[in-house]
Amino acid sequence: QVQLRESGGGLVQTGGSLRLSCAASGRTFSGYALAWFRQTPGKEREFVAALSGSGSRTSYADSVKGRFTISRDNAKNTVYLQMDSLKPEDTAVYYCAARSGTYSYLQTLYDYWGQGTQVTVSS
Repeated sequence: QVQLRESGGGLVQTGGSLRLSCAASGRTFSGYALAWFRQTPGKEREFVAALSGSGSRTSYADSVKGRFTISRDNAKNTVYLQMDSLKPEDTAVYYCAARSGTYSYLQTLYDYWGQGTQVTVSS
């Protein structure tokens, strides 16, 4: 069993940066595929970024490509989402997720989820 806990959300102005962290406990997630998703009220949760178990392969939603970077530190059992050049449309609750298989943009494939952290970008 893996427990995930996000942190680092907050309020930032347009063009600013935030770094989200997601710490895992319960067991090491070395080798697990990791991902970030986000959700705004009244909308479906959407894919943001994913990272392979080895950390060598990444995938990003078109809306964040070139602005967001997903990375991991297996020694700290933590996955990060560096968010730069933030826009008001990035405002959402951000969730991290983990699975023992191949990384994917499909949220239904992920076994473990955090509780979410709010990111608000003011215009």
